[in-house]
Amino acid sequence: MKFTKEEKSWILYDCANSAYSLIIVTAILPVYFKFVAGNAGVSAHDTTAYWGYVSSFSTLIVSLLAPFLGALGDYLGNKKRFFRYSLFIGLLMTAALFFVPTNQWQWLLVIYTFSHIGYQAANLFYDAFITDVTRNERNDLVSSYGFGIGYIGSASLFVVAMLLITTSTFGLTSAPQAIRIVFMLTTLWWFLFSLPMLRNVEQHYGLPHPKSALKESCQRMLATLRKIRHYKQVLGFMLAYFFFIDGVDTIITMATAFGVDMGVSTSTLLVVLLVLNIVAFPCTLIYGRLAQRYGTRIMLLIAITVYLFICVYALFMKTVLDFWILGILVGSSQGGIQALSRSYFARIIPKKQANEFFGFYNIFGKFSGVLGPVLFSVTTQLTGRSQMGIASLAVLFLLGGFFMFRLREVPVAVSEKE
Repeated sequence: MKFTKEEKSWILYDCANSAYSLIIVTAILPVYFKFVAGNAGVSAHDTTAYWGYVSSFSTLIVSLLAPFLGALGDYLGNKKRFFRYSLFIGLLMTAALFFVPTNQWQWLLVIYTFSHIGYQAANLFYDAFITDVTRNERNDLVSSYGFGIGYIGSASLFVVAMLLITTSTFGLTSAPQAIRIVFMLTTLWWFLFSLPMLRNVEQHYGLPHPKSALKESCQRMLATLRKIRHYKQVLGFMLAYFFFIDGVDTIITMATAFGVDMGVSTSTLLVVLLVLNIVAFPCTLIYGRLAQRYGTRIMLLIAITVYLFICVYALFMKTVLDFWILGILVGSSQGGIQALSRSYFARIIPKKQANEFFGFYNIFGKFSGVLGPVLFSVTTQLTGRSQMGIASLAVLFLLGGFFMFRLREVPVAVSEKE
């Protein structure tokens, strides 16, 4: 399969940001935070809850800004500019994790919050660029390859990180210091694989610059809010997406803390996460291929069903083998549901307002990301069992599946006249 220069550069950014997602959001920083906070006398369940609350807060900030940033990004040239600003905030704050003392768990949460805001804001503009780099009939393929390559890239850096941590940088430093070095390596990886995107991807669809971009952006955002009810397919999908992606993101964010609460050793936990990413690579590509044959909507419903089973299975988890099975199940559908959601949405929106619509796409996704971790954290604290926290997410997949089932399949060629 041949890709254009812009498609390749856009795909490589998934390799860049996936390393942040795996190492900072999912795997190493959560374990490190629980270690540091635990040494300060914070209970295991409370550290899990605090991680969920902070993840919700950073997501809430981006959610509130997403429609406004999206509207600004639709003016020609702005999409690249705001992507670059968000990226550099994320890079600087991730690098700052290296300098946080090992006994300052509160500062870890503060720096992580700002890095996560930059990461999520950059993804808003990155996702919207899919309408600029490829055609509608290639959306599923390009989006799936992005997530697939991202899993391979993040797994590669993860292997290096595990080697450095388990050997304490080959005996030259302590394990906590090795983890801090990994935070810096993640920053460098994110930056290097962002360079093709910064150099080769440009905004082809957009609106001419007005006299007052801020004023008109606010007016356009309000106007879109009033008329979005007429985009029934868009509104219906965003409603479904609000629920099911909430469950997906919560499982990603809380997986490590959940494993620690189950008694899974750190080394086993990291290996499971590595295998998850390796499994996710071919499965994501398979989802993209099957979507071209059977339809994106059908494949999204299949992925939602897999996640619903995961929530039910969590209730019966008792052993490390159960955690392995859960991880492989997540890996089988995580990339597929994310990639196909992005490509499905890109196909049903007007290209010239792609960033504005992706702003609303992100606000639905990010606001849902506030609900999920809170639901997980509250359920975990009330029951004292992380398994119940995972199981509580089933309601999100049921609602997401219900609204997705009501939508129609979208043909490859859609009208772009709006």
